[in-house]
Amino acid sequence: MSSSSLSSSSLSSSSPSSVSNASHYSLGGRQVGRLGYGAMQLAGPGVFGPPRDRDAALAVLREVIAQGVNHIDTSDFYGPHITNQLIREAIHPYPDDLVIVTKIGARRDDKGAWLPAYSPEALTAAVHDNLRNLGLDTMEVVNLRIMFDTHGPAEGSIEAPLTALAELQRQGLVKHIGLSNITPTQLTEGRGICDIVCVQNHYNLAHRNDDAMIDALAADGIAYVPFFPLGGFSPLQSDTLSTVAQRLGASPLQVALAWLLQRSPNILLIPGTSSVAHLHENLAVANLVLPADAVNELNGIA
Repeated sequence: MSSSSLSSSSLSSSSPSSVSNASHYSLGGRQVGRLGYGAMQLAGPGVFGPPRDRDAALAVLREVIAQGVNHIDTSDFYGPHITNQLIREAIHPYPDDLVIVTKIGARRDDKGAWLPAYSPEALTAAVHDNLRNLGLDTMEVVNLRIMFDTHGPAEGSIEAPLTALAELQRQGLVKHIGLSNITPTQLTEGRGICDIVCVQNHYNLAHRNDDAMIDALAADGIAYVPFFPLGGFSPLQSDTLSTVAQRLGASPLQVALAWLLQRSPNILLIPGTSSVAHLHENLAVANLVLPADAVNELNGIA
């Protein structure tokens, strides 16, 4: 089916077969679907406190599994603790093919602010918090979130915290390690300390600072996991995206996600939602292939 023939209704729902037929990529030696799920939005406003509708949050997680998704991105500082507890309540015991990826390196204060938490003691406690709240003995993948600047990557050595995380890996608490919110220099430093199986950074149509990094990671078989697929768009860029989406009978978010899937085979998506309907819309992107003219127009946004 050509993408130009897809209507808005054909992109409004998904099925387990469409998700399972989507392409896969290696994440820590496990094959995962390139359309995953990010659990960040399951917590309350500001990713703090309980969800507005607990039953709806549990329903979304169960539908994630029912739809064949086998990559969930989470963190125990979502809530804090609440999102992981929801995941455990909804879908534990977990399917054998499910890969749960978490992040450490930050904590929340009593008002919900995001604060660095890099000491060996803090990182050890964070891994144990994730294991306890998820009901696991070992974390499949743990991303070290670098917090030198909460607004984006900033230079600085990551040797001390990454060495502490690598020690937890040696103890068997963590199987694989990734990095989040990093610069190319930090990626090089990190790969000199331990194997890195994924990078999670802000990247989308309008925010393409990591183009060279993505290509280099792809050459080495390392996954790249972008977040904020619609973050940082100017009004003009948003208008261009909306125009292309309307022409294809899809939503702007669906087109932005489809562009990311076509950008490079090592890109894994983790769109988040607290709505089953929106989950289906996100997963329907597996059926959307952007034609060359649309890709060229979208490439001009950056």
